Amino acid sequence: MNKGKHSRGKRPLVTFLSLGLLVLGIGCVSWAAFGIWSQSDAQLNKAAAASAATVETTPAPAPAPASVPASAAPVASPVAYATRPVQGDTIGTLAIPALKRTLPLLEGTVDKVLVRGVGHYTKSVLPGEADNCVVSGHRDTVFRQLNKLKIGDRLIVKTSAGTFTYAVSRTRIVHADDRTVIVPTDHAVLTMTTCYPFHYIGSAPDRYVVSADLVTGN
Repeated sequence: MNKGKHSRGKRPLVTFLSLGLLVLGIGCVSWAAFGIWSQSDAQLNKAAAASAATVETTPAPAPAPASVPASAAPVASPVAYATRPVQGDTIGTLAIPALKRTLPLLEGTVDKVLVRGVGHYTKSVLPGEADNCVVSGHRDTVFRQLNKLKIGDRLIVKTSAGTFTYAVSRTRIVHADDRTVIVPTDHAVLTMTTCYPFHYIGSAPDRYVVSADLVTGN
């Protein structure tokens, strides 16, 4: 009977110890979980701060420049003459190195002009301008030996607008009434014409034509 009392006396103690260990265990687990959570939270805060610092210190990319409309893009300026010449005015000079000649270039193709030098056809563009610049001269004076020119020979025109160098591209013989000599072109051309044949007596029936393309100019 004493043995039973002794057993009943131990049960409360065992129960108390068990509960104490259980509480202690729960406490340890909770503390460990709190430590892990605190560490993770601190790491997250640190990462967020670093990210924020990067955003604040990294400059925003510069905006791409707006494209310029094709219509506003700069274009090459055409040759500019301060004043347009009138008949009889001196425009400049025409040099023909292959013939060792430098000739006065005048406005107009009437007789009183052609006796003074090479005449510029008034309805054509001026030297250096984009299109067909037509000039004429007498076969027995300024344009004698014009048939000696070869493909590639240079012609140098100096005017108030600058110096323009042309290269002979072709020669041909046409009838005096052929109007293709003065037709417009899609680029800067110098066309020189004179009567042909060169040693013909009287009013020559044909024209000797030299065409030259602009190669340099300023």
